Amino acid sequence: VQPNNYSTFYDDQRQNWSIMFESEKAAMDFSKQVCIAKCNSSPVLESVLYQDLLLGEGQGVEGGDSLEVAYTGWLFQNNGLGQVFDSNVNKDKLLRLKLGSGKVIKGWEEGMMGMKKGGRRYLIIPPAWAYGAQGVTGRVPPDSTLVFEVEVTRVKLAKECSGSDGLSVSSRDSPAPSPVPSSDGFSAD
Repeated sequence: VQPNNYSTFYDDQRQNWSIMFESEKAAMDFSKQVCIAKCNSSPVLESVLYQDLLLGEGQGVEGGDSLEVAYTGWLFQNNGLGQVFDSNVNKDKLLRLKLGSGKVIKGWEEGMMGMKKGGRRYLIIPPAWAYGAQGVTGRVPPDSTLVFEVEVTRVKLAKECSGSDGLSVSSRDSPAPSPVPSSDGFSAD
């Protein structure tokens, strides 16, 4: 996926293809379908499949970095998207997490590595990397493959915690008012 509604990929013969789409939404929808097709064509899904929908800007996130994430999760049913089982889109609070802390499913920890601020990614997560044989009562049946669309809205890099002068790099005043007080160490930029 590239800026200005382009997707570039290679086929089995290593032939390079570029497609320009009518809109950003059409490019994203195509990318989602490619990810679903990859999942359906693999005999057994043993690791997280992901497809970038929007690349975002800045440095890619690594373990130890703190993120604020908007997401929607679907059950993967009948070779495609089933029902939504969880979402925080259009809610007051977004999910805050520290990559590598083990507070979210393993598939998220793996699938979000390298994402950038403003980036969107489509994740297809096999049961072993999600909730496994136990599932989540009333929401996720046992042995469910899950699909997430995740968007990183804020990033605090672990190595940004103190600048060379010893002052916190992320404590700068932000020109835009933030709906959340920045005492948590996140900066609105």
